[in-house]
Amino acid sequence: MAMRMRQSLAQIEEEFLEHMEREQSRAELQVRHAVARTRIRRRERAKKRSSMRFWLLVLSLVATAVGVTIAMFETLYTLLG
Repeated sequence: MAMRMRQSLAQIEEEFLEHMEREQSRAELQVRHAVARTRIRRRERAKKRSSMRFWLLVLSLVATAVGVTIAMFETLYTLLG
């Protein structure tokens, strides 16, 4: 009986250690996935911000060009008119 008890205790202990190893590897995997998701979200936000900045730059350049053109023609009209 005592030998059986030792065997079952050793078996239970071994199963417990295997379970703990599986849980630890699963937790590490979850952390890796979370880090990867965070990186992807950061990249997407940065891309979105840079795209918005680009279009604001294009809009300001076009507005400046239109403003300068209008001012130039008004000045020409005033000088020649």
